[in-house]
Amino acid sequence: MSRKDGCGHHQADERRKHYRQLIGTLISVIFIILFVILLIYLILRPTKPHFTLQDLTLYAFNISAAATTTLTSNLQITVSSRNPNARIGIYYDKIDVYATYRSQQITLATLIPPSYQGHKDITVWSPYLYGTDVPVAPYLAMSLAQDESAGTVLVNVKAAGRVRWKVGTFVSGGYRLNVNCPAYITFGNRNSGYAVGAAVKYQLVEGCTVDV
Repeated sequence: MSRKDGCGHHQADERRKHYRQLIGTLISVIFIILFVILLIYLILRPTKPHFTLQDLTLYAFNISAAATTTLTSNLQITVSSRNPNARIGIYYDKIDVYATYRSQQITLATLIPPSYQGHKDITVWSPYLYGTDVPVAPYLAMSLAQDESAGTVLVNVKAAGRVRWKVGTFVSGGYRLNVNCPAYITFGNRNSGYAVGAAVKYQLVEGCTVDV
């Protein structure tokens, strides 16, 4: 074997050694990054906020069966949100709150201003929800009349918006927030509310389902 051939084999071995070292370093870096991400997740473990519908004050809930069946509703709700995280803050960028009956929206959406919720903090909102002469399907009018006759109407208070997580100085991207709070409104002899002027107030304290 000539000296030239020996040098060629030596250079090839050096290149293979260099490639192996480079690949090994790259694998190590990737492993460290994944380990750090897993460690941060296990330590912080972001938990979605807990929502509770505290009460509902009903000012109007009237159905009209003229040429078109419509529903007029006017209510105020009190809903609280608790941040269960000890190291993570929550930005509520935009939340629209509205009411539905049997999956049909019966009020306009009320916008809750953006806010920040610190660690373990509780935030309380009390928006008004309005729906004047909202057209409803005839079968919904029949269902509503039956529910009122039975003494209980289930209205769902819903909230939809976006949240971001804050850890130290790091702020995550936006995540979709969907909240559903059942509100049981009683009528007639089963009425469990109490008069507040011309309105009726119901103390509910109902837990809400939250999807983030």
